[in-house]
Amino acid sequence: MITNDDMDSVFQALAHTTRRKMMDIVRAEPRISVGALAAHFDVSRIAVMNHLAVLEKAGLILSEKNGRMRRLMLNVMPIAEIHARWTDVYSAYWSDRALLVKQVAEAAAGRTKRESE
Repeated sequence: MITNDDMDSVFQALAHTTRRKMMDIVRAEPRISVGALAAHFDVSRIAVMNHLAVLEKAGLILSEKNGRMRRLMLNVMPIAEIHARWTDVYSAYWSDRALLVKQVAEAAAGRTKRESE
């Protein structure tokens, strides 16, 4: 069970654009090294390490040290636990249905707009 303190850490970590970008990169390149991750950003390596510390504290990034190299992996469990706290099977079903209705309506609106042009 995720605690309020755990959720605060996750939300704080997700609040920064750079950290979300880091998570995207780690998801796309599992086991990326810290150096390779840092190369994606125009900031100091210390700034990257500070962002990684926040992500690791929240449990969103896991690291494995191999000699002098640290490999990074994404851990989605904290996000999944937060999601599970406010949803259940019933609400997930209706959420999926509402999304489908939205997508169908948007597609129909796009067709109607193109036909009238």
